[in-house]
Amino acid sequence: MDHTSRSSTASANATRMVDVLVPVALDQTYSYKVPRGMELKAGDLVGVPLGPREVLAVVWAENANPDPRLHNRLKEVSEKLDLQPLKPELRSVVDWVANYTLSPRGMVLRMCLRMGENLGPERVRPGVRLIGDPPRRLTPARQRVIAVLSDRLLHGKSEAAKEAGVSAGVIDGLVDEGTLTVEPMPPPPPPPAPDPDFGRPDFTPLQRTAVDTMRALAANGTFHVALLDGVTGSGKTEVYFEAVAEAIRRGRQSLILMPEIALTGQFLDRFAQRFGVRPIEWHSELTPRTRARNWAAISEGSAPVVVGARSALFLPYANLGLIVVDEEHDQAYKQDEGVHYHARDMAVVRAHIAKIPIVLASATPSVESEVNARKNRYQRIALPSRFGGQHMPHIEAIDMRREPPARGRFISPRLAGEIRTAIERREQALLFLNRRGYAPLTLCRACGHRFACTICDAWLVDHRFRQRLVCHHCGFSMPRPHVCPNCSAEESLVAVGPGVERLQEEAAALFPEARTMVLSSDLITSIETMRSELAEIAEGRVDIIIGTQLVAKGHNFPRLNLVGVVDADLGLSNGDPRAAERTWQLLNQVIGRAGREQGRGVGYLQTHQPDHPVMKALIACDREAFYDSEIDLRERTLYPPFGRLASLIISAGDRPSAEGFGRRLVALAPRDERVVVLGPAEAPLAVIKGRYRFRILVKSARGFDLSDYLRNWLAVCPKPKGNQKLEVDVDPQSFL
Repeated sequence: MDHTSRSSTASANATRMVDVLVPVALDQTYSYKVPRGMELKAGDLVGVPLGPREVLAVVWAENANPDPRLHNRLKEVSEKLDLQPLKPELRSVVDWVANYTLSPRGMVLRMCLRMGENLGPERVRPGVRLIGDPPRRLTPARQRVIAVLSDRLLHGKSEAAKEAGVSAGVIDGLVDEGTLTVEPMPPPPPPPAPDPDFGRPDFTPLQRTAVDTMRALAANGTFHVALLDGVTGSGKTEVYFEAVAEAIRRGRQSLILMPEIALTGQFLDRFAQRFGVRPIEWHSELTPRTRARNWAAISEGSAPVVVGARSALFLPYANLGLIVVDEEHDQAYKQDEGVHYHARDMAVVRAHIAKIPIVLASATPSVESEVNARKNRYQRIALPSRFGGQHMPHIEAIDMRREPPARGRFISPRLAGEIRTAIERREQALLFLNRRGYAPLTLCRACGHRFACTICDAWLVDHRFRQRLVCHHCGFSMPRPHVCPNCSAEESLVAVGPGVERLQEEAAALFPEARTMVLSSDLITSIETMRSELAEIAEGRVDIIIGTQLVAKGHNFPRLNLVGVVDADLGLSNGDPRAAERTWQLLNQVIGRAGREQGRGVGYLQTHQPDHPVMKALIACDREAFYDSEIDLRERTLYPPFGRLASLIISAGDRPSAEGFGRRLVALAPRDERVVVLGPAEAPLAVIKGRYRFRILVKSARGFDLSDYLRNWLAVCPKPKGNQKLEVDVDPQSFL
């Protein structure tokens, strides 16, 4: 080897290279050269060139054996960002989740970083202070500004203008006159830390036992799963707050996951009553600047408690010491777009990797958690009675075969009579129907034409408040026509079946003196509006609440003593293997809103199937009978948690292409006696957004590595072509 070659080789060997993971839909890392003088280690956040743009990335590993042939072709890391590195624990979570869900690692990493992209110096806010004499031309607007700033303290410019009721131009004019001066506002102080001893409640003897267990769990600081199993109104929140308090005392961060964080104003108030301040929030409704600020506080360790939706699980906590999953049974914890994961299950994985305790809390535990508790994999902490001695609601069935409502009505005479009595007692009533809008179907009574979505295999739902027909699967909507498009008959359209808007119309006719309010996700315009409406109900300014499943999510309405479930059978008829479990959980939760503070709550189930096992268990308040029956059925059929499922959804712009691709996949499935491959079959919702859908269901024994089987299978399969698409959902929750 000549001198030139030896020099080139030595230079290559002296160049450090690192492998970085980029938050895009790719699984592999990319190698980059490290510029001289830059110190990098695994976990560091860096900027790297990717194609024509600069992107955020994470150093995943040192490239100890770089290929010298690539030395001159590799790009350099552009910069090392002044941010906390991702800890090994979180990087292991990214790898684990990607491997289990068959998702690209870059997409899992994106959940850790996407909210941090707005990080940077805080914008300097201008402030104004009164320093000089009033100007010679003193208008009423200028007088108001001077009055507001008469204390000669620094005020935010926009706030001063708003308080004085003037435009920013009036402020600028006074600055030009020398009456006011502009100074930068100091950055807002960090929020005070939660005080674990601020508002310690008095506990009942039964709660104290649970509280002692919670405190010991947090103090021990090792991986342990506890199922906090308490009836509605038993004080589960206050009990797990004590585990949070213990974590705060020990300088550790706590994460509280909630299924609907954007709607839980009452929870945040209860947290402030216990700890003196509100926690850091994390959900999709935060402004970009607030998300960036919260992300930085979490990664730096200055956010002791975070309350968030499922995405909060992937944040880069500096010192995570406790995870709480509230309402652990809730279906909202399943992410069905992008990376398909179940936040409850992945929370247990993160706790295991981080070697910290986790608390799963519910009044109606999932069958999976119930089985784990029965097998002592999870420690059960029971709260079998309500706080303050309140009784659980009494539940009765109204057999709609024998006590039907009047023609064109949906509230039976008995339920209407009970609501009237509740109103006379100045109590609240709740009508529950898990159907948004006015009616689930609109048809022409002249020709029978039914209004269907133009790009989905679904009927359009009538929304009278918005005067539109809406598809709940793709969002397509159209004005409600006055003429049938099929036969041109005028004013011939009729609504079939009830939605919550139609129930409100019926309630207004039956109880004209009552104040009604509809709570439904499609009517939410903002978090503030929703929290304001919930506050109105809690303060007793509403007599009849009409709601969808939104009302079942942990709200506390002190005057609510009657719940009427308008169609208790609704969730039992969709062919979902979890239909019985979800119906039992949902109805238990919604009836559990009644009688939490005063009086005896009562729930009425309008049903055509009073002898159905779910209805019998609800009426008898016999949860053990329900769990015994459901667990026995799952075990006999090898459905989760006794078996494992994965769903492959194939979609394409035309039916033959989707079905043909599905058949090719099934033909290449590896043969294994421990695995059953079912399909391809047309999905129950066969067309969504103009795409034809087929489903393959894969079923295996519980201990089988289904993710590895799927990975090996897909490795030998052809890639989707053209407009074909394949989605893999390990542990599916939806079967539509």
